[in-house]
Amino acid sequence: MGLTEYYWLEPANAFEPFQDYDVGLIALSFLQGSFAYGGWNFLNYVTEELVDPYVNLPRAIFISIPLVTFVYVFANIAYVTAMSPQELLASNAVAVTFGEKLLGVMSWIMPISVALSTFGGVNGSLFTSSRLFFAGAREGHLPSLLAMIHVKRCTPIPALLFTCLSTLLMLCTSDMYTLINYVGFINYLFYGVTVAGQIVLRIKQPDMHRPIKISLIWPVIYLLFWAFLLIFSLYSEPVVCGIGLAIMLTGVPVYFLGVYWQNKPQCFDAFVDKMTYLGQKLCVVVYPAESKSNSDADEGQEMTEAKAPLSKADGDDLKA
Repeated sequence: MGLTEYYWLEPANAFEPFQDYDVGLIALSFLQGSFAYGGWNFLNYVTEELVDPYVNLPRAIFISIPLVTFVYVFANIAYVTAMSPQELLASNAVAVTFGEKLLGVMSWIMPISVALSTFGGVNGSLFTSSRLFFAGAREGHLPSLLAMIHVKRCTPIPALLFTCLSTLLMLCTSDMYTLINYVGFINYLFYGVTVAGQIVLRIKQPDMHRPIKISLIWPVIYLLFWAFLLIFSLYSEPVVCGIGLAIMLTGVPVYFLGVYWQNKPQCFDAFVDKMTYLGQKLCVVVYPAESKSNSDADEGQEMTEAKAPLSKADGDDLKA
């Protein structure tokens, strides 16, 4: 449909908004537009759930990302060629307006298609976000309750509930575009730090075993684009991006309180244990069982008994 609209309608509409531009606004538009492409990196969070990840992870990435990009790009071409900039700005739902303008009695297809497309996004976000919290808690960077799973269904219920709670807190803002700017700025800040960490590790530890290894040229290119995006977005919307940065920095005192500070008062540890015990009873969860080989390999990093008020046997009693 995008190609059809490009050749049949007014392709000049696609370029008219760029006749007067500002670099900061272009960077901000990239930040907002990237929200629609969010999820491209989610597959990396769930490699433990993949069968033969060394083969299937690159295959899934190289198939899914180009396919989704192709569909999104040509959908946007269809929008900007079928509608003028004034119509795009005046529309509360561009896809719906596009359907009403071109599809006639079949315009109902567009809102249904948009609604259906959200199912996959929500499913992927729930799966990967909860898995991320689960892994963080397993490493000791989040409350130990989040590293537990249901005794029957093996579902990380505490991590899912934490994801739901954090999502509801984000919805407190009344302006969706402001929320997108917050989230987009924070996401790309983390992406850039992660990619920079990859480059540092490749330089400092060149002989480390890496089952999946790519050329450093791609992380460098990404960092250049990342720097352009964040610097000019901060220049264009300093207040919004500053608030996003402040939201991210709230994790620093939490880290020092929960992870870095080792010699906590006994009353504090007792309170945490009591809350963990209560959460286990409410969610019917325990720590996942590990194989003997994994237990031997991670013996030095296992969670202490004090952080696990309920044992596996207690979990079996809960099932009964």
